[in-house]
Amino acid sequence: MKKRIYLFLLLAIVLAAAGVGYFYSSNQSNNQIKYVDEPYTKNEFLMGTICTLTIYDQGKQAVLNKGMATIKHCDDEATLTKKGSVLDHINENAGIKAVKVPKDFWPLIEKAMYFSKNSNDSFDMAIGAVTNLWQIGLPGARVPADSEIKAALPLVNYRDIVLNKKHRTVFLKKKGMRLDFGGIAKGYIADRVKETFEKNHVTSGIISLGGNIYVLGQSHPSTGVRKWHVGIQNPDQSRGSSVGYVQESDMSVVTAGTYEQYLIANGHKYIYLMDPKTGYPYENNLVSVTIVSKRSVDGDALSNAAFDKGLQAGLAYMNKKNRAGIQAIFITKANKIYITNGLKGNFQLTDHKYKLMD
Repeated sequence: MKKRIYLFLLLAIVLAAAGVGYFYSSNQSNNQIKYVDEPYTKNEFLMGTICTLTIYDQGKQAVLNKGMATIKHCDDEATLTKKGSVLDHINENAGIKAVKVPKDFWPLIEKAMYFSKNSNDSFDMAIGAVTNLWQIGLPGARVPADSEIKAALPLVNYRDIVLNKKHRTVFLKKKGMRLDFGGIAKGYIADRVKETFEKNHVTSGIISLGGNIYVLGQSHPSTGVRKWHVGIQNPDQSRGSSVGYVQESDMSVVTAGTYEQYLIANGHKYIYLMDPKTGYPYENNLVSVTIVSKRSVDGDALSNAAFDKGLQAGLAYMNKKNRAGIQAIFITKANKIYITNGLKGNFQLTDHKYKLMD
């Protein structure tokens, strides 16, 4: 019996090849690894979304619990909604004192600063003063007064964050500043779960954290299919409907879109993706940006940065990432799909209501 699994972003996981098979794994040299007919799967509602972990290696079911524990631990550190979290502690001490952070939290801080510095002002880790006003995706979501937004904008500036690597401290210079890792935390956590899988010798599996997918190893060795088919969510339909797919292995696929979290007020749709320059949600010709990358944290940050830039500037920006093996898919409001040069020949269009552009 053969089954096929198609992964659609935003939990659109459909069938992939399954069966008992064997192959040699590089991290367990000279040992044959068995795979199960039906994968081990665990679902939990964490980080405001359904997190699904899937493992095909026989005898590795217990690793699912370790993976979920990794998600919970990282979420407890990086969440803004949890009182007493590391992030909450940093924000509470803005303008007061530097805060020492745990060793395993420091890489997230450094990554957030890296993309703040290298996105041409499209990503700012200090966006929290603005997102805290809007609260999109939370019960208190509202449209702030323009005066509130103008008052918050001077607090949105990563240049006013002082990092001390030696002592692992973070200091926000201005009182009222707030870090918000909503645009990078899921990717960071997906990478951490991947590390947990690999440390426990998992060679074939899927990590799905809402719009963040990581496909580990082969789709299923017994079939000879080496790459997973990862579907790109159709922004006009429910989860599980795709516009096309890419074939990947040991890669992350992350989407930022207008259809997941938003606020409808006075007949207008406000999305959760915030422009750090204006303090308002992005307004351009895009409905989604998908990033394919080796590290999910890169995909998370870049999907936000590329969305901010719009189609033409976003494409140019992402094509420069080709040398790093990072690619992108842009979907416009006009149902047109644009891909970076490195995905040509890989992306397969399946919904012909959309047009793949040259």
